[in-house]
Amino acid sequence: MNIGARIKARFDLEPKNHTVSWFARQLNCHRVNVYDIFRRSTIDTELLMRISVVLRYDFFKELSAEFESEQEKDR
Repeated sequence: MNIGARIKARFDLEPKNHTVSWFARQLNCHRVNVYDIFRRSTIDTELLMRISVVLRYDFFKELSAEFESEQEKDR
């Protein structure tokens, strides 16, 4: 799972007035950091929680579903 790509995909569903600058302000960081987040393959859970709140989307649920899917494969 490339978490950065999934965050970017979810961000792209935001209204057009929700720019990268808006997202950065919500996360209390710089625009450059947002672009870095979009490229990440891993992410700190505290940051993922903040992103989930801002984007009103439960990324943890998505991760959990992927975990369950992997567990099913191993059975």
